[in-house]
Amino acid sequence: MKPTLQLKLSTGLTLTPQLKQSIQLLQLSALELNQEISRIVQENPLLELDEDIDQEKLETEGQDSSLVSSDLSTTAEANESHDIRENTEISNDWLDDSLYSDQGAFLDTRRQDDEEYDQDYSRLVSKPASLREHLLMQISLRQRCERKKKITALLVDSLDDNGYFTQDLEELAKLLPVELEIDITDLKSALAYIQQLDPPGVGARNLRECLSIQLSALPDATPLRTEALKLVNEHLESVAAKNFPLLRKVLGCDETCLQSVYQLITQLNPKPGDDFNATTARYVIPDVIVTKSAKGWVAQLNSDSVPRVRVNHLYADILKQNRNEAIRPLMEQLKEARWLIRNIDQRMVTILRASQAIIDCQQAFLEHGETAVRPLVMREIAEVLGLHESTISRITTQKYMRTPHGIFELKYFFGSHIPAETGEAHSAIAIRGLIKQLIQNEDRKKPLNDSQVSQILAQQGIVVARRTVAKYREFMHIPPTNLRKIP
Repeated sequence: MKPTLQLKLSTGLTLTPQLKQSIQLLQLSALELNQEISRIVQENPLLELDEDIDQEKLETEGQDSSLVSSDLSTTAEANESHDIRENTEISNDWLDDSLYSDQGAFLDTRRQDDEEYDQDYSRLVSKPASLREHLLMQISLRQRCERKKKITALLVDSLDDNGYFTQDLEELAKLLPVELEIDITDLKSALAYIQQLDPPGVGARNLRECLSIQLSALPDATPLRTEALKLVNEHLESVAAKNFPLLRKVLGCDETCLQSVYQLITQLNPKPGDDFNATTARYVIPDVIVTKSAKGWVAQLNSDSVPRVRVNHLYADILKQNRNEAIRPLMEQLKEARWLIRNIDQRMVTILRASQAIIDCQQAFLEHGETAVRPLVMREIAEVLGLHESTISRITTQKYMRTPHGIFELKYFFGSHIPAETGEAHSAIAIRGLIKQLIQNEDRKKPLNDSQVSQILAQQGIVVARRTVAKYREFMHIPPTNLRKIP
C-alpha cells in the first residue's frame, strides 16, 4: 500500500490551561488554596500579596499628621540628646584604663552572640516531652545500676503509644543476643519497675492490669478501693457491660455503694500514654459566614479565608513601556498573574452563589437546628445555579460555612431522604438529630433501646426501622442501651 495523507475534521473538548487552573482552584480547600497561592507568588515576580492596603490608605490620608509627628519627635530627640550631653561627664581616664580596653571587642562579640541567639528562635519554643523521654528521665534519676537502666530502657522502647507493653517477654528474651546475658527474670524485673513509674498504669500488658496498677497506686485509705480492685481483677467484662445486678451480687452492696465503686473505676485512665501523644489541632477557616439581616439570612464571604493577590504595578508599567522579544517570558507571566486573579475571584463568586442557594433551601435549619434540615440533593442546587452537578460537588467539598449552630461543611446539607406517612420526606440528618435528642433526654436508669426509638419516631410519622436507628446511633458514636445505663 502506498502511504497517503488524509484530512479529517472532528470535534472535541479541550481544556485550556486557564480552565484547568480554574477547576483546580475550585476544588481546593481554604488552607490548600493559601498554600497554592503562596507557591505561585514565589514563582511569578508579577504577583504580590496585597497585605498593605490599609497601611497605604493610612499613609496617603494621614501624610500631613505623620510629618508633624515626625518633626515633633525629631525635636524632642534633639532636646533630650542635648540634655544628656550637658548633664553627663565622661572621664578620659576611664577610656584609657587597661581593664576596659577590650570593651569594644567584648560588646561586638556579645552583640553577635545575641543576634545568633535571636535568629535561632526555635530553641525558645517549648516542646512537650514524649512518653519515652518522660520514662527515661525517671529511670536515670532513680536507678543506679547501669545494666538495669539499659534493660529497662529496652522495654521502654517496646511500649506502644498508649503506654502498653504488648510483646511477649519470653519471645523478647529469645530474640536478644546471647552475649548480653539477659534472661526472662531480668525482663520481668524491669517491667515491674516500669509499672511503678509515672503515669500510673504504664507498662501494663492489658486493660485489666492497667486499671489494677492504677488502683493499687492509690492510698490505702481510699474508700472502696478494695471493692474496685475485686471488680477489675475478676469481673471487668461485667463492668464494661454494665451488668449492675450481677455486680451488686458480687459485692453484696446496695446501688449507692455500687455507683461509688463504678465511678471510682471510670475515673481511671485506660490509656496512660495518650496524654504524651503530640496531636496537632486542625483548625477550620470558614469560607462563608451566614448572618441574619432585615431581608433574611444572607451569606457573606470570609475575607480572611483567602489572601488578596494583585499584579505588581511597577513591573507591569515597565512591561507596557518596553515591548520586545526579550521580555516575552515576563509578558506570559503577566497573563498568568491576571488569569490567577480572575480564577480566584470566580472561585469566590461561585462558592458564594452556591452557599446562598443552600441557605435559601435550609431556612428552617438556621432557625431551629439540625432537626429541621430538609432533604436536599446536588441536582437541585445545580439547576438553580445553571451548573453541572460535578461542579457543585467540587464547590461543596472542604468548603465550610459558619452558622449560628456551628461550622459545617457545605456538603453536610446534602443527604438522603426518608419518606413519611404524611407524604413529605425527612432528611437523614434531621432524623439523626431527632434520635440524638431523644437519647439525650432519656431516663439514664431506663435508657431507650433502638426499638423504642423507632416506635417513638413512628408516632411522629417517621417510619424508621430498628436497624436504621442502630446504624444512625453508631454513626453518631452513641453507645448501646446497656452502656448508657447507670445504676
